[in-house]
Amino acid sequence: MTDITHLEEQIAHLTRTVDDLSDIIARQETELALAMRRLAMLMEREASREFDAGGSVPLADQRPPHW
Repeated sequence: MTDITHLEEQIAHLTRTVDDLSDIIARQETELALAMRRLAMLMEREASREFDAGGSVPLADQRPPHW
């Protein structure tokens, strides 16, 4: 095997690896965005529940007592 052939194989392998990693990152970005939206919805729902239970300010928006 010549040096050029070996280098071409390495480049092809690295190119495939980069493409695979790019696909993985794109998928994770989509999953993270979905998780963030779900978390925001849950936080809003819990804040609404705390407010409906008689609290004036949702607990998540209150400053900790040590401040």
